[in-house]
Amino acid sequence: MSLQLTGIHHLTAITANAPGNLHFYTKVLGLRLVKKTVNQDDTSAYHLFYADGEATPGTDLTFFDWPVGRERRGTHSIVRTSLRVGSRESLAWWKQHLTDEGLATGEVADIGGYASLDFEDPEGQRLRLVSDGGKGGSHPWAQSPVPVEHQIRGLGPIVISVPDITNTEAVVTKVMNMRKARDYVSPEGQVHVFEMGEGGPAAELHVLVQPGLAPARQGAGAVHHVAFGAPDQETLHQWTARLAEFRLPSSGEVERYYFRSLYFREPNGILFEIATDGPGFTADEPLERLGESLALPPFLEPKRASIEAGLKPLK
Repeated sequence: MSLQLTGIHHLTAITANAPGNLHFYTKVLGLRLVKKTVNQDDTSAYHLFYADGEATPGTDLTFFDWPVGRERRGTHSIVRTSLRVGSRESLAWWKQHLTDEGLATGEVADIGGYASLDFEDPEGQRLRLVSDGGKGGSHPWAQSPVPVEHQIRGLGPIVISVPDITNTEAVVTKVMNMRKARDYVSPEGQVHVFEMGEGGPAAELHVLVQPGLAPARQGAGAVHHVAFGAPDQETLHQWTARLAEFRLPSSGEVERYYFRSLYFREPNGILFEIATDGPGFTADEPLERLGESLALPPFLEPKRASIEAGLKPLK
């Protein structure tokens, strides 16, 4: 069998309001803060990881905290992040819950093959709840304010916007070994669906074609990159070799401590990452204490005092 990505591993976005971000994703969306750390390339910025109750790969939505203005929306960018819930009934619950929290939502509708509900976080981060029909495992968080049966189960399809699909399709199918699954028409334009691994909503990339749109400019409310899963370091080595074989420039492998990463840009400039499942967030904290204190990888530990001094309180 050809080398396969397992699905969406994580997605990293940008906030300019870390305390507000923490409140929204834990108190409103009911996710668990599983790692409070810093951007390893810019230690003045928090890197916050939200996930399910057991910090499972494929469930984490992460944020860099940067003092920037709002994103300018456009193409050449990741434009919507899906989060999976277990049923259409859960979507109705979420519509009411988000409305009660003062957020505008769309209607529950079938989009791209899934019952879906679109909304935005307070900074304009574009999100979509999709029903996965309860397929696959889930690891609820006991302390979530959201009832167990309605909790977010993990990441769903990620939507990217490109002006022309030709070169992007070549990379995702010929290099990344994704399979073309189907097309659909959205209000924004034609969308092409590519699947990886076992397929399904946890393992799909949706490519929206928007030829008339200006390029996006990143800022608060934007997505920085999307990561796809590799089970282990040996598989990541194979992906590193594969990108080199196709002469696709990459970062080379980067040690992120909680996982090992490989970064590259698809032909429209969108940043992709391939990340390993392990060692995971319990590498330096016990499962029951995840996210309670500032965690630093070993190479940053000697700078802890100066790093902590430069961070704003989260609460």
